[in-house]
Amino acid sequence: MRTNTESIKQIFLRDLTSLEKEIRAYQDEANLWLLDGEIKNSAGNLVLHICGNLRHFVGAVISRDGYVREREIEFSKKDMPTAELLRIIQKTKAVVKKALDKLTDKNLEQTYPLEVFGKPMTFSYFLIH
Repeated sequence: MRTNTESIKQIFLRDLTSLEKEIRAYQDEANLWLLDGEIKNSAGNLVLHICGNLRHFVGAVISRDGYVREREIEFSKKDMPTAELLRIIQKTKAVVKKALDKLTDKNLEQTYPLEVFGKPMTFSYFLIH
């Protein structure tokens, strides 16, 4: 029987693998950084933002791995090669796996250490959100 923490971990890893596939689907690397019309953030910047978010809220907070987020760079950096974006996603997958491997179902009901939405919440609520 799969535990709740294992299920949450599998969902995160599944979605990060899907993100990798989406990035690999770009045939022209320059298109990762395009903005067009209503699109306010490029695919490349969204990768940096998603990975920065997970590395901070899962890696740094749960694993206390020392990661220091530079949120502004997630939206300002441009023209990074596809291979580098894929490396960042791989690193994020490893960080998420390591952090969630440390959690038990009992931990999921404890209070997450940051009040991200302006109120206390459990690890479970935060991770599912």
